[in-house]
Amino acid sequence: MSDKVAIVTGGSRGIGAEAAKLAGAQGYTVIVNFVSNQSAADKVVGEITSAGGKAYALQGDMQHEDDVLALFEFAKSKGTIKALVNNAGVVDHAARLDEMSLERLNRIFAINLTGAFLCAREAVRAMSTKHGGSGGSIVNLSSAAAKLGAGTQYIDYASAKGAIDTMTVGLAREVAEEGIRVNAVRPGVIDTDIHASGGQPDRAQELASIIPMKRPGDAIEVAKAIIWLMSDDASYSTGTIIDVSGGRSIVP
Repeated sequence: MSDKVAIVTGGSRGIGAEAAKLAGAQGYTVIVNFVSNQSAADKVVGEITSAGGKAYALQGDMQHEDDVLALFEFAKSKGTIKALVNNAGVVDHAARLDEMSLERLNRIFAINLTGAFLCAREAVRAMSTKHGGSGGSIVNLSSAAAKLGAGTQYIDYASAKGAIDTMTVGLAREVAEEGIRVNAVRPGVIDTDIHASGGQPDRAQELASIIPMKRPGDAIEVAKAIIWLMSDDASYSTGTIIDVSGGRSIVP
């Protein structure tokens, strides 16, 4: 078999970056997808290659089908696609539903939901034994918000992640006999810059008091769960959603 390839969408920062680096350490040729921050993506690639791995950065916005198709074609040129980390995602500023515009809703659903569906579709086409593939693993990124609702914050994002949970279970059943395992990780409050992109740079620390473990999580803690689900150690796990949330069950 040619090099085993792992695609990590949104791989230039936060959880995606840590997952990409761990995948590289596990022997995958890693495709680090990014939207705009070329230097951050190059830094992740540099860390992987300096540790003896193989990695490439490729720009693409996962809400656009053409970019998704280009990402998978590029990945195929580097080896056999064996893993997809469906990580790309965004939040917007905290708001109630009655304050949300159609433009915001379309953007949140296009990136967090439709993009994930498109990537999963292409991963199935590449990996499924039904299509001549040799199997593989898809790990979706959900969120504790899917269960908690994120009222007065971003119920649009939470709703998109709830749909990711549903897709994970349904797709796992669709392709279980075709060599593909489909699982998800449901992070809680993780100390990454996604909070700053939503206008709340200190949110992770501010919520520490309502987390049973009294601290936000680190991106690497989520990435380790992702890599476990990708690995042969999780060979009998599909349709599984792992909470990595410090025990959090309430929101303010």
